[in-house]
Amino acid sequence: MESTVAANIARVRNAIADAASRSGRAASDVRLMAVTKTVDDERIMEAIAAGVDMIGESYVQEAKRKIEKMGRRLEWHMIGYLQGNKAKYAARLFDMIHSVDRIELARELDRRAKAVGNVMKILIEVNISGEGTKSGVPYRDAMQLIRDVASLNNLSVQGLMTMPPWFDDPEDARPYFVALRELRDRVIDENLNRIEMRELSMGMSGDYGVAVEEGATIVRVGRTIFGERPS
Repeated sequence: MESTVAANIARVRNAIADAASRSGRAASDVRLMAVTKTVDDERIMEAIAAGVDMIGESYVQEAKRKIEKMGRRLEWHMIGYLQGNKAKYAARLFDMIHSVDRIELARELDRRAKAVGNVMKILIEVNISGEGTKSGVPYRDAMQLIRDVASLNNLSVQGLMTMPPWFDDPEDARPYFVALRELRDRVIDENLNRIEMRELSMGMSGDYGVAVEEGATIVRVGRTIFGERPS
């Protein structure tokens, strides 16, 4: 009997494929990240068995325990706010960090990555909505941060991440995804040395279809796969 988690993943993958098709893209252009904050190990293992190969975690300690138990057969991504004093652990644990939003954090990650002989893949998190409750570099400052990070030899900027406000209607999130895509295009036009813009990490359980239509390459889905988190 197929698990609920596996069935949910199949539905999400079908929805991604439909959204990609609507925008003239291939389903293979979009990767599904399972967001596993507070999710129990058994359900995470079900997701891995169903083909998930990218996990998103919000807390370094929780990720460390899960990585030690489940291993490196898949990618582990840091998607939550990262404190500077956790950078030394993050540089060892994660395949990519989506939440770099300030030069001080970037410099610390660069230093820690250099110490372990690693070039850390990162995304620049952009707070397009300007909400005070969300992390991310303000939209107006994002380009300068990217220019500054370009000089750090042990970081590799792979793209951008954003989290729009929550809306009942996912269509209301579309302008935020458009803005991130347009920012990516501006970065590409600047042709900055060592800056790649392969990834747009945008779209979550409530709005990932719209995000895919607007160019997302990574969607971060938790609740739609695993159900509501315990309060």
